[in-house]
Amino acid sequence: MMCGCPGSMQRDFRDDKIEAGRAGSSFSFAAPFTPKPQSELRQWPVQLHLLNPAASYFQGADVLLASDCSAFTAGNFHEDFLKNRTLAIACPKLDSNTESYVNKLKMMFEESRINTLTILMMEVPCCGGLLVLAQKARKLSSRNVPIKAIYLSVRGELLSEEWV
Repeated sequence: MMCGCPGSMQRDFRDDKIEAGRAGSSFSFAAPFTPKPQSELRQWPVQLHLLNPAASYFQGADVLLASDCSAFTAGNFHEDFLKNRTLAIACPKLDSNTESYVNKLKMMFEESRINTLTILMMEVPCCGGLLVLAQKARKLSSRNVPIKAIYLSVRGELLSEEWV
């Protein structure tokens, strides 16, 4: 996907590993070194409007479609939800043209032949729109991709997790 913003350039991180202690900063504290958890992000960009559904990192992938807010409430988001998944984020309340999301998800189902779609949502009513969009895309698709719905409380507690 070409546009004028260098920040939306497609990047695949699946084979990149950051060495412990070299997370891109030369700043050092006097305290002893404590390794930080490894990022599980596998690609860039992550916003669903910017994603190319035919990108190589979607081919046969397990995809996590997370509401914009969910990563901020889940203290261990990377380890608990993102690990081994390709990420897309969206907000059905604040994003415009969410109907394009249905088309992108349908393309992921059919052309990229994604393996599964996990949707991480908050307990607030607007987040349920992500599940509605995904189910609509699956209904329009020729493939019946398994969808898992996970709901978190606004404090980050797991409320429910089920295949739908």
